[in-house]
Amino acid sequence: MLLSIENLNVSYDRIKALHSINFEVDEGEFVCIIGANGAGKSTTLRAISRLIPVEPGSRMTYMGQNLLDYPADKVVSELGISHVPEGRRLFGNLTVHENLKLATFARKDARNIEKDIERVFAIFPRLEERIHQKADTLSGGEQQMLAVGRAFMSGRKVMLLDEPSMGLAPLLMASVFDALRDINQEGTTILLVEQNARIALKFSKRGYVLENGHLVMEGNSENLITNPDVKKAYLGG
Repeated sequence: MLLSIENLNVSYDRIKALHSINFEVDEGEFVCIIGANGAGKSTTLRAISRLIPVEPGSRMTYMGQNLLDYPADKVVSELGISHVPEGRRLFGNLTVHENLKLATFARKDARNIEKDIERVFAIFPRLEERIHQKADTLSGGEQQMLAVGRAFMSGRKVMLLDEPSMGLAPLLMASVFDALRDINQEGTTILLVEQNARIALKFSKRGYVLENGHLVMEGNSENLITNPDVKKAYLGG
C-alpha cells in the first residue's frame, strides 16, 4: 500500500475536525474524498502534507515510512508528495514559466526539467500561450491549470488536490479533470478532495465520503455515484 492513514485525529483548539479516520491509497490510483463544505476534506490533505499537527495515536505511512517523521518541506522534496491547495496560492508576481521552474528547486534531475515543462504545456496548451504572463493576470481556470502544472513539476509521485473545480466554468472544469486523468494514467497517484461529488466520482476509481469529520462510506466510484444516500446528499437527488 502506497499511502495508509490510520486513526487520524485532528483538532483546532477544542474543536474536533477529524475523528479517527482510516483510508488507503494504492500506487497509481485516482481516489477521491467527497463531502460538504466543512466536512474535513482540506484538513485531511493538510495533515498528510504535514502542514498541521495531528493528535497522538494518529498514524500515517507512505511507502512504509512514517510520515510523522517528515516536516512539510521534506514531504515534497524527499517523498515526492505534491499538494495543490484550495485557492491555488501561486506566486502572482512571477510568470507562468517562473512558477513552473520554481517548483523544481529540490529536484536533482536537471535534464528532465525542460522535458517536464514541455509535458505541462502539452497538457495545458493555454499555459504555453501565456508563458511570459504573470500568474495574477491569468483567469481562474488558467491559474488552476498552473497550480496543477506546478505540482507536476515538483517531481511528484503523488498529487494531493484540494477542490480543483472551485470557481471554474464547466468547460474549464472538464479540461482540468481531463488533464488530471492523463497525469494519473502516466503513473502519478492522485488523491482528490472535492465538493463537486459528481465530477470527482466521474474521474476517480474509488471514493470515500466524509461527513462532519467522520468517514461514513467508501467504495468503487461507479457504485457510490448510484448509491441512493450519495445521490440524495451530494448529487441533487
